[in-house]
Amino acid sequence: MSLIRPPAGPNGGDAAPSPVPAAAPARRLSPGRAVAVLALVAVAALIPLLGPAAALHGTGEAAAPGAGGIALLRTVLFAAVCMPAGEWFAGRLARRVPGAPLADASDAPRGWAPGSRPAPVSVAAPGAPPRSWPPGNSYRIRLAEIDVGGLYRTRDGALALLEVNAFAVAGLCALSRRPAGRVWPSAAVVVAEALRVHPTTEHSPSVGSGLTLVHLTCAVLWAGGLPHVLRTVRRWRAPGPGAALLGLYARVAAVLLAAITATGVWSSLRRMPAGTIPHQLTATAYGRTLVAKVFLVAAVAVLALWARRRLRRADDPLGACVPARAEVVALGVVVAVSALLTALPLPIRW
Repeated sequence: MSLIRPPAGPNGGDAAPSPVPAAAPARRLSPGRAVAVLALVAVAALIPLLGPAAALHGTGEAAAPGAGGIALLRTVLFAAVCMPAGEWFAGRLARRVPGAPLADASDAPRGWAPGSRPAPVSVAAPGAPPRSWPPGNSYRIRLAEIDVGGLYRTRDGALALLEVNAFAVAGLCALSRRPAGRVWPSAAVVVAEALRVHPTTEHSPSVGSGLTLVHLTCAVLWAGGLPHVLRTVRRWRAPGPGAALLGLYARVAAVLLAAITATGVWSSLRRMPAGTIPHQLTATAYGRTLVAKVFLVAAVAVLALWARRRLRRADDPLGACVPARAEVVALGVVVAVSALLTALPLPIRW
C-alpha cells in the first residue's frame, strides 16, 4: 500500500498511472546475423589454433605438443565461464535501473545456450591444463594411458577435475530460471584457475593466485556482462531505462578496467623482471602475445570511451550501442588471445 496519493485526474478522480514501456517480444536471430556470428566465431577459433606457431616463430622456444588445441579448448572454457556470470551481473544492474520495463527475472532476455548449458567440449576444456608440457618435450600421451583416478592425487589433476565437475554442475543449474544458481560453478572455475596457473614451486604463489583471481573475476564480469546488457537494452526498447542501464554498466566497467590493468601489470612484472622486459616482450612468444593483448585491451578501452561519449548525447543516447557492439567483438578477440597466452611457455626469469 502506497502512502503517497496519486495526482487527481481531470474529473476529480485519481489519474491513471503512466504506462510503462512493454518489453519487446523475443525475436529470432536473422539469417544475416547468424552468418555474421558464425564468421566471427570461425575467425576467433583461428587465433588459438594458428597463434602458437606465429608467436613462437624465430624465438627458439619449443612448442608444447598440441598447443593450438589446448588454446582452443581454453578459449571455450573462458567463454563458457563468461556467459553465466555476465548474465547474472547484467541482471543485477538491470534491477537497479529505476522504471525498468522488466521487473520480473522471468521476463529477462533468454540465456544463451552455450553459456547457460555448457556443451561437452566445455566440460572437456579443463582437461587441457595451461603449459602442462615442459619445453622440449616432443612425445605425446595416448588417451588410454591417462590415469583418471591418479589425477586426484596431484594438485593440477585435482584442480582440473574440480573444473570439470563445476561445468557438470553448471549444466544442472541451467535447468533453473535463477541466474544466481548458474554463477557459482563459474566462480569455482575461476578460483581453480587462479590456483592452477600458480604452482607451489613458484615464488610467492599465494600472491600470484590472488592477482589472477581478481584479474579473472573482473575480466569475466566485463566481457560477459556487456553482451547481456546490450540484449536487455534491445529487449526493453525504452530509451530512458536503456540509456540508464548502459550508463550504469559504463561506470562499473571503468572500475573493472582499472582493476584488470593493475593486476595485469603486476602479474607481468612478477613473470618478467624489470631489467628483462624490453627484450622478453619482443624475443619470447609470451611477450609478443602479451603486447598484442595490451593493444587489444587499449582498443576496447577506446571503444568504451566512444560509447560513453555517445551515451551523453541527449538526442540519441542509445546510439552508444553501435560502438558497444564493436566492443563485444573486440572483447571476444581478447578472450581468445588470453587463452592463447596460457598455452605458451612462460618467459625465463633471469
